[in-house]
Amino acid sequence: MRFSPSSRGRLAQRDVDRFPGDTLFARVARAVCRARCLPRKELYEAWEMARRVRRLFRSGRIVDLGGGHGLLAHIMLLLDDSSPGALVVDKALPASSAKLHEALVQTWPRLSGRVAFVARALEDVDILHTDVVVSSHACGALTDRVLDRAVAARARVAVLPCCHDLGTCNAGALSGWVDGPVAIDIVRAMRLEQQGYRIWTQTIPANISPKNRLLIAQPRCNDASPRTAE
Repeated sequence: MRFSPSSRGRLAQRDVDRFPGDTLFARVARAVCRARCLPRKELYEAWEMARRVRRLFRSGRIVDLGGGHGLLAHIMLLLDDSSPGALVVDKALPASSAKLHEALVQTWPRLSGRVAFVARALEDVDILHTDVVVSSHACGALTDRVLDRAVAARARVAVLPCCHDLGTCNAGALSGWVDGPVAIDIVRAMRLEQQGYRIWTQTIPANISPKNRLLIAQPRCNDASPRTAE
């Protein structure tokens, strides 16, 4: 049977041998398997998003809004150890988030004490202009709230939107030309440009998720020689 990266089935100890070798991805995947709490799809989404963001943004505290288990935040730290730490924020944190954290710390002890989890509304979290704000598959208007918080702080930001809601999200006047979800994401990108941000529009592989548009942005005042996306 094909091992699909889009599966929502949980990775488990029996899957460890599917990730041989000493690459960073393989080592992260094996740690996730040992934690036995994360859907396969989330592993691939977090990895593909994190490595694209890190090609552009280095250092800074990671603030993972709507972060759930916090895998994205952990991978961001592993890809660039110059970030001092990460904050994972969700209104209701999964009970197994600590289990995943412990599995990753066992493999990378340097992560110990560097990832904090807080259960609260994202509006109640302080964001600094030096932060890197990320959010993977923030549903509907939650993506807009993440972007608004980042813009208010003039922080770097990356979102992988999903569950586009035409009733609550702004599609502008574009829905006559392109489908609603695409229109919503175009409006988001254009709004960021109008707010003084440089943007990058990318995708993660569609075989992981059809909701694969990745929007990355940083204030133009901080636009000093960012890394070129591959």
